Amino acid sequence: MEAIVCISENWGIGIDGRLLFQLSADKKRFRTLTVGKTVLLGSRTLATFPEGKPLPDRRCIVFTRNTEPIEGAEVAHTVEDALRLAGDDAIVIGGASIYTLLLPYCERVRVTKVFASPKADSFFPNLDTHPDWRVDSKSEIMEEDGLKFQFIDYVKK
Repeated sequence: MEAIVCISENWGIGIDGRLLFQLSADKKRFRTLTVGKTVLLGSRTLATFPEGKPLPDRRCIVFTRNTEPIEGAEVAHTVEDALRLAGDDAIVIGGASIYTLLLPYCERVRVTKVFASPKADSFFPNLDTHPDWRVDSKSEIMEEDGLKFQFIDYVKK
């Protein structure tokens, strides 16, 4: 299992239920890495998608306490449900509580690190200080809309 996330310098990922950054290069990378795959996400993250519907061209597993079915998605109520449904090639796409819940089961995390520190109220665990993770690869530093960023892949030690 993998995770994919866009973070600020202090590992912030969102504020008030919105992402901190909207970079076209990050969106393109996200799409390339997730199309045709299984994605795992929380119900609050799903609510931020257009019309609150699952992303097209992906198998979608949504963590929720709600017992109602979700059109176009499968529902998981526990980590065990999610792992059973997802298989090994799934990608965790958020939000913060789902990342924290499923990070122990991930072997790789694909990070877009933006070199800025806007105010945030949700965070991804800091893999730079986490003893179980190491940097596997880094892209060159890029710039878009005045923001510098870099793709960094972390792997479990």
